[in-house]
Amino acid sequence: MLKDACSDLKRDIRELEHENKIVKSEKIDMKNLILHEDLNKFKETLSLKEGAFATDLTKLENKSLELK
Repeated sequence: MLKDACSDLKRDIRELEHENKIVKSEKIDMKNLILHEDLNKFKETLSLKEGAFATDLTKLENKSLELK
């Protein structure tokens, strides 16, 4: 009876270790997804700022030409 209980516990431990690996993998996948989303947001923000900078630069160049 004791051997059966030990065998059951060993099986449970193996199952829990397997589930633990799955959960850790899912956490890593979730972190990667969040980081990817953040990176996309930063790229969008940078793109918007670059566009605004280009527009402002064009305006300043035109103004400079007018003043010359």
